[in-house]
Amino acid sequence: MALLHDALAPLRSDPSGSAVLLDIDGTLAPIVENAADASVPEATRQLLIAIARRFGLVACISGRRASEARAMVSIGAISYIGSHGAELLQAGWTEAVLDPALAAWVQRMRAFAVGEDTTHLRRARIRLEDKGAIIAFHWRGAPDEDVAVHLLQTVAERARSTDLEVHWGRKVMEVRPPVRIDKGDAVTGLIRRGHVRAAIYVGDDTTDLDAFRALAKLTESGELQYGLRVGVRSEDGPAELEAATDLLVDGTDGVQRLLASLAVEQPS
Repeated sequence: MALLHDALAPLRSDPSGSAVLLDIDGTLAPIVENAADASVPEATRQLLIAIARRFGLVACISGRRASEARAMVSIGAISYIGSHGAELLQAGWTEAVLDPALAAWVQRMRAFAVGEDTTHLRRARIRLEDKGAIIAFHWRGAPDEDVAVHLLQTVAERARSTDLEVHWGRKVMEVRPPVRIDKGDAVTGLIRRGHVRAAIYVGDDTTDLDAFRALAKLTESGELQYGLRVGVRSEDGPAELEAATDLLVDGTDGVQRLLASLAVEQPS
C-alpha cells in the first residue's frame, strides 16, 4: 500500500490535470461464468463517482459495447470506449459513435456469426456475442474446455481464410475485421483530446497490454509528464502483465483500494 500511495501521488496532487482510465471486466467487475451476469460493486461505483468529480478525465475502456459498458457502470458523467476501441461514447452523449473504418464491416461480421452459430458450438456451451464489428466466442463455464478450444480453433481457421483477424483473450476468442482496433489507440486519443499531464491505466487482460504500451510511449515522448500502468492479478491473466506494468494489485478488491486512495482529497 505504501508503494501504491507513492505511485498515485503525482495524480492526486493534480487531479484536474490527470486522467483515470480503467478496464471493466476483471478490473472494476469480478469475472463471472456468464459475462451478462457481471456487475460493478456499488462501493466501487461510488468511488468512481467521487473520482469523476475531481479528475480532469475519467473513462472506461472495455471489450463490451460502449452502451453496455455505460449501463453496467451506470455513471453518465464519464466517457466509455467500447469493443476495445471501436466505439466512443463521450460523457453526456446519448449514443456511441462507431469508427467509420469499421462501419462497413458490421453486416459481414454478422453474416460470419450466423454461419458459425452451429449446434456443435451450442452443445459445447460456447456463447456468441455480437459486438457490432466484432464477434466474440465465449467458452468460460463450458463442461469440456479442451473441446471448446478445439472447436474454436477450427472457427479461427475459417475466419483467417476469409481475411478476418482472430484475437484470443481470457476464455474468449474474437473475430474482427482486418482494421486496427486497439485499446492503445483509444487511450492515446482520449489523453490527447483531454489535454492532461498525468494518467493512470488499470487493466487485467491481453487487450490491456496495448493500453499499457501506449501510456509508456506517451510518457517517453514527453506528451505525458507522468504515466502509471497498473496490472490486476488474476488466475488466468496474461503472463506478460507483470513486465508491462509499473505495479500490480490483487484482483478487483485491489482495484477498489486503489480507487479509494484516488478518491481521497489531497491535504492542502
